[in-house]
Amino acid sequence: MIYALLAVVLGLALLVWSADRFVDGAAATARHFGMPALLIGMVVVGFGTSAPEMVVSALAAGQGNPGLALGNAYGSNITNIALILGLTALISPIVVHSQVLRKELPILLAVTVLAAWQLTDGDIDRVDALVLLGVFVVVMAWTIWQGMKKASDPLGVEMGQELEANALPIKRAVFWLVAGLVLLIISSRILVWGAVSLAQSFGVSDLIIGLTVVAVGTSLPELASSILAIRKGEHDLALGNVLGSNLFNTLAVVGIAGVIHPLEVGPEVLSRDMLVMAGLTASLFVLGYGFRRQGRINRFEGAFLLACYLGYTAYLIAATFGG
Repeated sequence: MIYALLAVVLGLALLVWSADRFVDGAAATARHFGMPALLIGMVVVGFGTSAPEMVVSALAAGQGNPGLALGNAYGSNITNIALILGLTALISPIVVHSQVLRKELPILLAVTVLAAWQLTDGDIDRVDALVLLGVFVVVMAWTIWQGMKKASDPLGVEMGQELEANALPIKRAVFWLVAGLVLLIISSRILVWGAVSLAQSFGVSDLIIGLTVVAVGTSLPELASSILAIRKGEHDLALGNVLGSNLFNTLAVVGIAGVIHPLEVGPEVLSRDMLVMAGLTASLFVLGYGFRRQGRINRFEGAFLLACYLGYTAYLIAATFGG
């Protein structure tokens, strides 16, 4: 068990570091090729921060551990909203200025409803997975269209400031893009092996390990970038990190894993994990969209989100080890 624990710790540490390098390299490379800052913030950063979930879930599915693949994706979404936005809003209330993000909120909610509906028959087969990937292509096409036609948006302004502050020469940007991706794959293999071995050692399902340890670990890049953004006053970037990541997780991460290996889904995933994920997504939509006021997540609402995460995690632990 000690080797499995060391593999999880080492795998997570290397995963977080390599994901950060990969995102920096990808964003800087895209900037060198003339991609608009808004598009980089909406697509490149969203893809980069979800790369850990994508690689881990793909490897887990390929090795016959669908519970770990699904738990990682859904657990990361829960962690992103409840833990990351909760902590971020406690540091400073998040105010939504970007019209693009306000348009993404209902899309994320609709995608979550689609994912929940797919779970009702007890599995995500290859047809379901292809539907998710098809929707992902449509959403990405819409996102690119939005990013290209919008002359100015607060999210693009904040992303442009970040790119200026962290500018990299083209050779260094490409190096970190490639090196970050290679290290992501290596660290993910280490993490998956350690997580599966740890689950077997404790006698728990790989779904639970995916929902907790792995989900938190693969969400650390979003945590770091959101807290850093809010401390700089870049509210839309802090929220955009989470929205983009959750869209990628729900559609691309689960879709790719399902194509590789159909995912059998226990009834508890729909009645427990998806219910929590859908409830948090609906709460984020109501808070962020701002029907009668400007969208915002204040400190009280951030504390509520954080309490939801702690309560959900405590329930998982009690249900796993309590009986």
